Parts: sequence; structure tokens; C-alpha cells
Amino acid sequence: MKLEDIGWNSCAYDQQPDPSHGRVTLASRDHFIVWTTDGELEATISGHFRHTSIDYPSVGDWVTLREGDVITGVLPRRTKLVRKQPGKEVREQVLAANIDVLFIVTGLDHDFNLNRLERYLVLACESGAVPVVLLNKTDLRTDLPAVLHQTQRRAPGVTVLAVSAVTGEGMESLSRQLQPTQTAALIGSSGAGKSTLVNRLLGVERQLTMPVRNSDAKGRHTTTRRELILMPQGWLLMDLPGLRELQLWADPEQIEQAFSDIADLAQDCRFRDCTHSHEPGCAVREADFPPERLESYRKLQRELRYLEKQTDHQAARVYKNLTKAAERAVRSHPKRRN
Repeated sequence: MKLEDIGWNSCAYDQQPDPSHGRVTLASRDHFIVWTTDGELEATISGHFRHTSIDYPSVGDWVTLREGDVITGVLPRRTKLVRKQPGKEVREQVLAANIDVLFIVTGLDHDFNLNRLERYLVLACESGAVPVVLLNKTDLRTDLPAVLHQTQRRAPGVTVLAVSAVTGEGMESLSRQLQPTQTAALIGSSGAGKSTLVNRLLGVERQLTMPVRNSDAKGRHTTTRRELILMPQGWLLMDLPGLRELQLWADPEQIEQAFSDIADLAQDCRFRDCTHSHEPGCAVREADFPPERLESYRKLQRELRYLEKQTDHQAARVYKNLTKAAERAVRSHPKRRN
């Protein structure tokens, strides 16, 4: 197996691959499948890695190996898809790494939610990957032109594709978004049809699929692990489990990138710190702008500013605890007088 065929970029890593390098194709707790020049193998992480890092390898990572099957380190990530760790802990959770194109999948049934789509777009902007919106299940809609128009207004500058994994409509457009050796990922809520899309692209029933509930179009987690798949067209695809909880982990500046239409208008506001709510001379409010998009913009801004404060507070607590530990160490080991 040539590592260049599965995404290795010698320019990015400033070196040629060797047998000590591999790419994580499946990550499930402490169990990893890695592609190497010798083929596919099962791997574990070294004891030193386990005790010195909380950032375990993720699917798509390039890693260094010892003795063939022991992961000793993770190479720098070109891009990474992250969210806030679920629960109260304030730290990032890496979902996948080294992605070129991020397909944001939303079903055109009850799953269709433009506010949630905007959250995914912020996630994509933070990742560094190119976002592409996939409106799946076109066979369920008769008002597709209107839906496309609504979506394009809420995702300016982003490619929006309408497809049906069931009928195959529009599926050829997915492959045109990638070149051989590039990596894409499918992300979206449970029931959006990601696994069905994978099966359609592969031409075989590889991924388990389940029908969604008719009442609310909610799906079960048919994909329970993150896995990298080599497609017949020569590019790679990650099928990621559906996200029931999407807490953002991003720089507040990524809001401006995901809401570029608002950011562009804001350049003409009278006040530089305009909140676009009540100030006179606000170019955003004076424009013909969807009010629901402006409200979503404000909500995500508040969320990321709150996350920023939490992160700063946590960093301050860690520093304070380290300082106290250093002071205790000094007191317990006083300098000897000569």
C-alpha cells in the first residue's frame, strides 16, 4: 500500500513516508485499525502515550508506530473536526482529522433544520475543511427549488447539492467535489441518511441502515464508530456517527466566516462594535435580511463568547493550582543554610 494513495502529503509533513508511519482508519476507544505500507493492522497506543496525552488518535490521523503495531505519537493535523466534549468538562473532542471536504448532511424530512445547519457550518469553518451541504431525500419533497433557495440564503458561498441516496438522484455530483487521494467526511444528525449515502457510493450494502420514526424522522445510531473507507473513485470517505449533541468548540471569529453575508454588511455599520440590534446606522438591519438568520448569528455569538470565558476561567484555575503546588514544594524543601 502506498501512503500517498491514502492521503499522505509530503509537502505538509516535509518528509517522505516510511514504514513507521500509518493512517488511522478506525478508532474505537483503545482499539485502532491503521493502514501502513505493509497493509492493514490492529494497533494499540503505547503506555507512555496513554499516560502523557489526553488527545488520543482519531480517525484520519497520521501516526508513528513502534514495533509495527504500537502507536507512539500523532503527526500534526492539517485539519480537524472538533466539538466541545459532551458534559460539563471544558475541552475539545476531536471527531476526525485531515479532512479535505466536509459533507454536511441534512434530510429533507423532519430532519431539515436551517438553524442546526448554521451550527454545522461554524463547525466546518473551524475545522479548516471545505464545507458542502447535502440535502438528502429529495424524493420526499415537491418544493425542492424553494428549499434550495432557503438553504443557499442561510449558507452563502457554500456549495449546496440536492441528492437522494434511495433513488440515486444527484449522487454523481458528490464525487465531483473531490480528487483522488483526498478525504471527505459525512456529518449530520441520526436519520439524515449518511449510511445510505455510503452504501449508494460504494454500490454495496456495507453500512447498516435503519428506518427513521415516522413521527419525527429521528433515526437510531446505525453508525457507532468512526471509520475511513477507500472509495472506488480513489478518494476516501469517513462515515461519522450521528450527533445528538453539537456543542461548538470554535474561535468566535469563525462566526464571521460562517455568516460572511452579515460580516460584509457590518463593514458599513456606523459603529464598529455594532450589535445589529438597536444602534442607529446599522447596515445589517437596514438590509433585506432574514430575521431568523440574524437571531441565529446572535445566539451562536453568545454561545462562543460564553465558551471563551469558560475556557479562560479553566486556564486560570489550572495556572492557580500549578502555582500553589509549586509554592508547597518550595515550603516543603527549604533552602539549606551554608
